[in-house]
Amino acid sequence: MTLSLPNVRNLNFYAMLIADMAIFTLALLAAYLFRFDFDVPAAYLVQFKGLLKYVLVFKIALFLVFGLYRGMWRFTSLDDYWKLLRVTGLQSLILISFVLFRFSFVGVPRSIFVIDWVLTLVLCSGLRLTIRAYYTRSLPLPGPASGRRNVLVVGADSAAEKISRELTANPVQYNLVGFLDDSPRLKGRTIHGRPVLGSVSTMPVVVGQFDVHEIFIAVSEASGEEMRRLVDICKNTGVPYKILPALTEIIDGKVDIKTLRDIDYLDLLGRSPVSLDTERIRQYLTGQTVLVTGCGGSIGSELCRQIVRFRPRHLVLVDSSEYNLYEIQMELHHGLGFTDYSTVLGSVADQPLMERTFARHTPSTVFHAAAYKHVPMLERNPWQAVRNNVEGSLSVMRAAVAAGVERFVVVSTDKAVRPTNVMGATKRVTELLMQSLVGQGTRFMAVRFGNVVGSSGSVVPLFRRQIAAGGPVTVTHPDVTRYFMSISEAAQLILQAGSMGETGTGGEIFVLDMGVPVRIADMARDLIRLSGKEPGVDVEIVFTGLREGEKLYEELLTEGEGIVRTEHTKILVVGGSALADAEVLQRELDALSRAGEAYDAQAIRAILRRLVPEYAPDSN
Repeated sequence: MTLSLPNVRNLNFYAMLIADMAIFTLALLAAYLFRFDFDVPAAYLVQFKGLLKYVLVFKIALFLVFGLYRGMWRFTSLDDYWKLLRVTGLQSLILISFVLFRFSFVGVPRSIFVIDWVLTLVLCSGLRLTIRAYYTRSLPLPGPASGRRNVLVVGADSAAEKISRELTANPVQYNLVGFLDDSPRLKGRTIHGRPVLGSVSTMPVVVGQFDVHEIFIAVSEASGEEMRRLVDICKNTGVPYKILPALTEIIDGKVDIKTLRDIDYLDLLGRSPVSLDTERIRQYLTGQTVLVTGCGGSIGSELCRQIVRFRPRHLVLVDSSEYNLYEIQMELHHGLGFTDYSTVLGSVADQPLMERTFARHTPSTVFHAAAYKHVPMLERNPWQAVRNNVEGSLSVMRAAVAAGVERFVVVSTDKAVRPTNVMGATKRVTELLMQSLVGQGTRFMAVRFGNVVGSSGSVVPLFRRQIAAGGPVTVTHPDVTRYFMSISEAAQLILQAGSMGETGTGGEIFVLDMGVPVRIADMARDLIRLSGKEPGVDVEIVFTGLREGEKLYEELLTEGEGIVRTEHTKILVVGGSALADAEVLQRELDALSRAGEAYDAQAIRAILRRLVPEYAPDSN
């Protein structure tokens, strides 16, 4: 153990040392007084004086060794209390052992050691708490003329408590007037001395009554509808408002004023946190070699960020984009401090490169996120979908089997269900390929989910650019709907699904619970309002018609598939789909490759229809 010495030049150290010595003396004396009902016999007073010198030496020495004089007592916290509890307990054990060894407890009352320990803990912690209370209350409290802003916090859970603690401890800039929460049992209660003033619906009255300058939304859980209601009420007050990010976005759990930000569209989708069985994820990632294809894309890069939290032995980064690969490498290295990685620049369809990469690194787990996903682009260039989504996936899967990979997770899409476009059809073929390789030593599984907000292909960045330019915002159809979730939520659920393929033969297709589909036209209106403008007045919405390969709504199940709940509330597993005949599948794949090499779009679509009978190319 390293000796933790205080700063001996600091006068506060000597003041605290003298105060603690007085406490140790008082605690031991009070222990004798309580033991003998405040009438201590003369012989025991002599014993007290003889024991006191050992008590002072042992206790001061342990306080020095464990660094209890290095802290700034004005910032005393619960961590300091628990440390004080452990050190004072150790003091008592050492003192008891010394008395037992030196005097064999002859004539020494045993109860005084228990009383002495309790009093030492209470008095020492009380002194430190008093110092913190003094400095907290003695901070200058400037009035409104000094620029302090009256703040109202929406929510009264743990996140709101942490924000209020920071506001009340540092009241120079903000003055917390109270909280609003819809829970009836909280009305009239207080948090750090500030009251819960009422329900959220009373916000306009409270804002006027207390002259509120800013509203902080600190709600850790809320559905999309509830968040929209909160935002509408805040907006009607005419007061600026900010929100604390959902806890899924704050990986390290840090919650403070710096994390408050403007409302984002993602907040309006709902803020239910993802519950992860981190122990199961840790079992298959920690200390292992993990390979991620498409590591520079939206999902692939977030998977890398989440994976390094579980401290893999080595991370293999595979991407065909030099820029994307460099970006995630720099973020892992300099942003997250993770250096145990290798970078592989190349296409997953380059089979010799994939075989060489797998043979060299022998990963135990693979997350296959590399794919072309832009629907209209692939409708016009279907041979690239064949090359990357089908041939590339098969190349990686075969390399994984040859290298003895234990677990292979395919990142799929809801567009693979009853596809109307080439992208969806090729992703469905990828699922069929995965299932055809079951039983060859590698446990294969796929994860289907819908759109992710903020990804490279998401409509949200496009809408924001159009709003910034003054409009119009272009929507394909008034009734088009899509499923949405955040990138971090999708990546976490992919990791969780990867831990579930523990039994059976493999080949499972997991489906993420995407909640309620969102109407894209409503999304456009919400984004316009979040920008401080009014739809149809400041920014027009124009309907342009469905693009090639696009359909009105997405599905998560195809015909003949059933759904089965798993132990995780947000992950389902597909069952009941028939496996493709291996010989027929290989024959059609060979034909598909030849059609791709010949750039024959008509032949590609015809072969995809034979491979995926539910594929119905859209007339668009």
